Amino acid sequence: MTTVSDHSLQKKSQHGFAPLAIARIKGAQRANQIAIYLIHAAILAFVVFGTIASIKAFHDNQLLYQLFYNLPYALVALTIPITIYDALVIYRYRLNQASMIAMSIGVSTIILIGGLLFADTAWLGLSCWLGVAFLFKVSFKRFFNFLEVEKDTEIAEEA
Repeated sequence: MTTVSDHSLQKKSQHGFAPLAIARIKGAQRANQIAIYLIHAAILAFVVFGTIASIKAFHDNQLLYQLFYNLPYALVALTIPITIYDALVIYRYRLNQASMIAMSIGVSTIILIGGLLFADTAWLGLSCWLGVAFLFKVSFKRFFNFLEVEKDTEIAEEA
């Protein structure tokens, strides 16, 4: 739940966005940043545990193999609910085209479910979810850049 102090609620809206809406979008941006950190952790886990598991002395170590194989999947899977929440916030406040949001979430979901049902693998579907978090990162960045430019033009007009 996003909270905003009473002081910020008394301020006027920024280019038609209420302070509470901006706070909710900032909260979604922070959640998206957590998803990106999880993606980086998944890539790092894949590289580190894969490298260690490839050393001849550790070829028979089941724990390293399971960490190499399952930990990246689990970390990327944790980003799915976060990116769905971000998609709902982006759609609600029209920060990106609805077709782009539906396409990114829809294709990723279809490939993930199709891979699990027909190919008995999740790697391609989960790799699609990697891109969704980065797409939303760009959407949030564009929105806040837009607010900054709008604030700068208002300050210039007042002077």
